[in-house]
Amino acid sequence: MTDAGRHEHVDGTPYAPHTPAETAAMLDAVGVDSEADLFDVPEAVQFDGDLGIEKRSERELRSELSETFARNDDLTEFLGRDHHTHYVPSVVDDLSQRAEFLTSYTQYQPEIAQGFLQALFEYQSLIAELTGLPVANCSMYDAASGLGEAARLAGRVRSVSGTRVLVPELLHENKRAVLDNYVDGTDLAVATYPMDDGNVDVDALSALADNETALVYVENPTVRGTIEEHLGDVGEITDEAGALFCLGTDTAALGLLEEPESVGADVVVGEADALGVPTAYGMGLGLLATREEFLRQVPGRLVGASEDASDRRTYTLTLQTREQHIRKERATSNICTNQAWVALRTAMHLAWLGPDGLVDLGNQCVQEAASLATELNGIRGVKAPVHDRHHFREFAVRTDQPAPAIAEDIEAGGCAVHVLDDHLLQVCVTDVNASRTDELVDAFEEAV
Repeated sequence: MTDAGRHEHVDGTPYAPHTPAETAAMLDAVGVDSEADLFDVPEAVQFDGDLGIEKRSERELRSELSETFARNDDLTEFLGRDHHTHYVPSVVDDLSQRAEFLTSYTQYQPEIAQGFLQALFEYQSLIAELTGLPVANCSMYDAASGLGEAARLAGRVRSVSGTRVLVPELLHENKRAVLDNYVDGTDLAVATYPMDDGNVDVDALSALADNETALVYVENPTVRGTIEEHLGDVGEITDEAGALFCLGTDTAALGLLEEPESVGADVVVGEADALGVPTAYGMGLGLLATREEFLRQVPGRLVGASEDASDRRTYTLTLQTREQHIRKERATSNICTNQAWVALRTAMHLAWLGPDGLVDLGNQCVQEAASLATELNGIRGVKAPVHDRHHFREFAVRTDQPAPAIAEDIEAGGCAVHVLDDHLLQVCVTDVNASRTDELVDAFEEAV
């Protein structure tokens, strides 16, 4: 090729370069004069060539963004309710941001993705060990989508004619909305069962769970941080009703609380990103584990271990039940992406903690919540915790004065808490904000 040909102008992107001659040949093949003829975009919404954004140098842009970010409130968050932040060790950032992990797409081609596939296999193995259930996928969008998939799974495998999905009356409103969306269009219907001082009202659940029930969902810890004391009873109730028992939890809690399989759970869902991912406000990682008999009903993807032609251990995506891989009518899920890189980070964090570190973190979550509740309870006009239970990370607080006004004053003091109703707040403490609890107590005292 001549120097002129080598430096011929190339249109398109670096990943799909086209010379003018190649572009002309393709346009001729489809019978149009220009790329614009391939699109029918109404004139009213066509790009006129002006974005309305003033040009800036890199230095000017950095300066402007710094000023914008500086307007954010500098608050210490004591927020939880299904979204928890724990300290993520720097080794997770350093390893997960290696190019072979960070730039990898979904691992369709095992011949070039053995390292990532092995890491995901380890993630599945860790989740299986923590839950006691032999099958774990990699992975769900978040806990809410995991619950929706569990409900649909129950609808497919139920041994009863029932269509009712029972969930706690205190279920987070966003999780309930996702569940309602998932079962819309099926014959499943969502109903609630009462709670007793923050935990399952066993008698009420026993009366509700019958052969019309396909799934019973229970959380441990609950959305208010209480540790569920009746999981064994729930397992017996759901078994007698012929329903599936779905338990909601998270990776940090699984190191300390009862093993889900040991109390009869058929499916476990929850937030796996409690470990490995700092507060992301939207991006999550959902875990889902189940019994081996439901192996072919698991949504999303599984990484399996096998051997190559040389008898070496290898890994590959297997039993992919989404419609992009199999005929649409046979798909059990429409989940169309996964959280592989986030699952990688969670696996790294779990491996870094190890069994002893995970138990220590769990104990810390119980002890610090109890300690902070005791301090707040010593303030006149404040009762903490509201529920006479053990708590994991968070707890509800009752105030004599209006809770929204108190929350505003606490925010002015530099801290953020949840408002549940007119006289109810919720506070969450983890290893990330535990060093700032004195500020929260002072803000409470000032507010009330």
